Order: sequence, then C-alpha cells, then structure tokens
Amino acid sequence: MSFVDDQAGTYVGSFPKGFGYGPEETDIEGAVSPGDEKPRILLMGLRRSGKSSIQKVVFHKVSPNETLFLESTNKIVKDDISNSSFVQFQIWDIPGQIDFFDAAFDSEYIFGGCGALIFVIDAQDDYMEALSRLQMAVTRAHKINENIKFEVFIHKVDGLSDDNKIETQRDILQRATDELADAGMDNIRLSFHLTSIYDHSIFEAFSKVVQKLIPQLAVLENLLDIVISNSKIEKAFLFDVVSKIYIATDSSPVDMQCYELCCDMIDVVIDMSCIYGARDDGAFDNESASFIKLNSSTVLFLREVNRHLALLCILREDGCENRGIIEYNFKCFRAAIQEVFVARNKQANKSTGHPQMDQLVNGQTDGLLDSSLAGQTNGIPGAIGHSLLNGSVLQEDYDD
Repeated sequence: MSFVDDQAGTYVGSFPKGFGYGPEETDIEGAVSPGDEKPRILLMGLRRSGKSSIQKVVFHKVSPNETLFLESTNKIVKDDISNSSFVQFQIWDIPGQIDFFDAAFDSEYIFGGCGALIFVIDAQDDYMEALSRLQMAVTRAHKINENIKFEVFIHKVDGLSDDNKIETQRDILQRATDELADAGMDNIRLSFHLTSIYDHSIFEAFSKVVQKLIPQLAVLENLLDIVISNSKIEKAFLFDVVSKIYIATDSSPVDMQCYELCCDMIDVVIDMSCIYGARDDGAFDNESASFIKLNSSTVLFLREVNRHLALLCILREDGCENRGIIEYNFKCFRAAIQEVFVARNKQANKSTGHPQMDQLVNGQTDGLLDSSLAGQTNGIPGAIGHSLLNGSVLQEDYDD
C-alpha cells in the first residue's frame, strides 16, 4: 500500500494535493545544500521503534494503520519540512543500526547543525538497550554541539494501561538520568513525552519540540495572550495547518481535549475547502474561516493567517456576542504576525507564502491594509501590529 505517488505527491486524509512540504531527499553525501542551513531534527532510536512511522503520520498525513507496511529504514533519510511559515527545518531519520563511534559515521556533520535530537524508545519492548544507545547518542552529540535540545519519545504507549504508562515513564526517566550522571553528563537536560501515532499525543509532543526551535516564540505567545485578554477568548493556538502541530499558544495550560477539538476542526475546514474551495487544489486560503458551536456551549473559531498558518480559538458562547471585536482583533493579530515575518525575512527577499506579507517584505505597501484599518495607522505600514505588540489592542465596534 503506497502513501505517496512518486511524482504527483497525492496524500491521504485531509491533505489536499499540492499542499505538502515537498519531496523527500535520501542522499546526504557531497556538498551541503542550501536546505541544510535550516535547523535539523534528528529522529534516533533502535530498529522498529517507530521513527519512520512518526515522521509519516505527523508530516505526510499517512494513516497510522498504513505505517504497518513501512519497511525498516536502512540509510539516513532527509525530509525537508518547509512551508513558508515558522515551521522550517529538516528531519533526519537515522537508522537504528548506525554505530555512532564508527569512523564511517560523520558525527561532526550530523550533530553540528542539529537543533533537536528526538530519541524514540519502544515502551512495549525491553528498553535497556535503548537507554544505553540514548546515553551514547546524547553524550556524543553534546560534546559536538552543546545547544542541541534532547527529547525522549516514550513511544507506542497506546498498548499500555494508564498506570503502566506512568510507571514506564518514571522508570525510563530515572534510568536515563542515572546513566548520564554516571557518565559525568548530569548537566544535560532531557525532556520526556508519552507518545502514540494512534492519538494526538504525537502531534502535541512534536509541537513542543518545534516550539523550542522558533526564535520568535516569546513574541508569538505574547501576541496570543493579548488577543485572548481583549476578545473574551479562553484559549488560542497558532497552528501549522499541514501538520496540525501548534507553533505557539497563550500562557494558560494546554488541555489535551481542547487540542484534539482544534485538530478535528482543522480537518473539517480542510475537507470543506477540498469540496467547495475556489481553487482547484482545495488548499487553505485567505477565505478560510469557521465558527463551530458545540452542544457544550463552547465555540471554536478559526481564521486563516497565511496559507499554512491558522489562528484557532476556543471561547464560550457568550463571548461571541460581539463578533466584530473578535474580527477586528484578529486583523490586528494578523498584521502583527506580518511584522514578525518582515523582521525575520528583511535580510532575504523571498516569499513568505502570503501575498500581503510578500508586499511588506519587498517594500510594496500600496493598498496593503484594509480600508477599515488604514485610518488607524495614519498611513504607516505595520502600525496596527506595533499597537498590538505594545499591548494596546483597540476594542472598538466593528461591523462584520
């Protein structure tokens, strides 16, 4: 059973044709390509631990059941994850049989440009050997690059009871910490996540990993805090629509059920776009928006930020009394996000994936702002975003 067409890139599920990250690359020999300048996420672990399945489910929308047909990885597979939003990095799937101390293994090259190392441990198998390999990989990588973020995915926990999950996590955490301390590397911090490809835990875990690689994370979180405090919103996420990982959220704790609701809403919106969208590929565009009222008096609100980003909010029904304020504050939020893109891309004249952002980056500001907002800026592009960054979102009545 195939999950990707060799040429056309036809994916399964809520993943329109032409709306992907691009083809995979498997050859890492030779000169470093321009894509290698992006942060790398290394997927490591023993054979059959689930590394390739994680990559396919999260970033290529492969059904979890289809991963049963994946062959074991026998060479380093490099996957470029680039969608012109804040999610821009490479995932390298490292075969479990690679010996880190073998001369043929170029540790300097692989670990040198690494932003995060994810070590996958099969929770349903004997993990003593995996812990030994974890200690070896972490020690070798840290000596080469002290800035690497180390993440441990305790994977395949769907087959364990809740008590066994907690006990397994506690045991792995204790043993991994003790082994690093015995090796004199107790200054290294490991983060542990319980994951499964059969629920949303793998997406939440990857969200936390990706967030650590986004330099603008603090700004994005501050923007979301300002939006919810001025719009009667209880929770807000900034989602990467393709992978359904959230690259930022407000400062309140993340509830797993709320996150799952948001992921389901993205599926609904993408599916509807595929059926009724104006574009042939049915892709997410600037007309994408949705209000969904649940029978629990909870309302889900989604608006497009750019072709790959969406603001998704959870609020109570009484918070929708004045949708004009919500719409206005969203426009302020999107303008501020544009400024973040400008700051990140001002050294390089490249596409951001959004026509308005491209105009800002290239200095083309004529007709950029909506007429309903232009009067607030006195003709100064980005003034709305500055007001939002300064915590002064205006709550004026705004007609839909």
